[in-house]
Amino acid sequence: MSTPTTARPDDGSAAAEVAIAAPFLVMLLVFVGAVIHRGVDARIRIDDAAHQAARAASIERTPSAAATAAQAAATSALAQAGVVCTSLSVSASTGELRPGGAVGVSVTCQVDFGDALILGVPSGKTLSASAVEPVDLWRSTPNARSAP
Repeated sequence: MSTPTTARPDDGSAAAEVAIAAPFLVMLLVFVGAVIHRGVDARIRIDDAAHQAARAASIERTPSAAATAAQAAATSALAQAGVVCTSLSVSASTGELRPGGAVGVSVTCQVDFGDALILGVPSGKTLSASAVEPVDLWRSTPNARSAP
């Protein structure tokens, strides 16, 4: 004959612990995923802003107008994308602003992650991107020589 087994007091406690901890672990995983997504999204948006700024600069006729257009295009692109920069720097390299040349733009943004501090994420991160755009070979500029 077999003797009846009695239940130990801790039977089923592991299942109860998992049932209690699982929602918190899933919530933590979702928050971490959201923070990572925000960082990747900001990096993509800053890269796009650099390309837009370089294109805007390459269309202009003078270096000062190109630098102004690059600053305006980068600021507008980041604002439309919803990227909040606590510090924005746009640097345009216009030394080759001539038909067949190229214009380079660097965008540096201190991205604000202040609302993610609850997860222990630093409040900001500096992200930067660069882009180079060719200047149209067949356009005229004030400094271009006319063909003989």
